[in-house]
Amino acid sequence: MAVIEHALLPVRAGSEAAFEAAVAEARPLIEASPGFISLQIRRPTGTGQPYLLLAEWRSIADHRDGFRQSDRYQQWRALLHRFYDPVPEVSYFGEAL
Repeated sequence: MAVIEHALLPVRAGSEAAFEAAVAEARPLIEASPGFISLQIRRPTGTGQPYLLLAEWRSIADHRDGFRQSDRYQQWRALLHRFYDPVPEVSYFGEAL
């Protein structure tokens, strides 16, 4: 059973282009993680709205205990977390109905 990681990314106004460039740089870090399946980061349709992150993992543990405890996550965090205000909350979802 795969899980979906969901987060709304509140990127500071005016830093969208720099954030998107940092996402391109950070993407290989998450893609190299054991248990990683896919990643989508969607642009907002309106000004001041958050970006949407949807990542698919084999399990919550692959994300939380694998990626989040890795050196790759520290690099991911250094690249992306400076753009957020506040830091996003992550939720997990199971199988589709």
